[in-house]
Amino acid sequence: MSSVEMKSFETADEVRSLDKSTVEILTFGGGSVARFTFEPGWKWSEHVSPKMGTPTCQATHFGAVQSGHLHIVHEDGTSIDVGPGDSYTVAAGHDAWVIGDEPFVALEFEAAESYI
Repeated sequence: MSSVEMKSFETADEVRSLDKSTVEILTFGGGSVARFTFEPGWKWSEHVSPKMGTPTCQATHFGAVQSGHLHIVHEDGTSIDVGPGDSYTVAAGHDAWVIGDEPFVALEFEAAESYI
């Protein structure tokens, strides 16, 4: 492992796509970072749930929003809207969807490998 390492999302180590979503993953010795891009109209319960086989997302998320807006509802009833400049953490057991007509783009530091 190098003492200094740089990677670019332009040449991601892995790219995963599903209807209305793309996840670009960069893997480093100690972990990974992902860029999540969700298109307008994306909703976890409609676009990801059928593939995962669970009614809510079972991953924990920790990230920072670059652009767009996302509404997140946890199964305990709590909800938040996140947008550019916001950082967030979300426990397993939630649904989420894009608000508006701008793609939602965020950097995620947990759950990169668990998306599809």
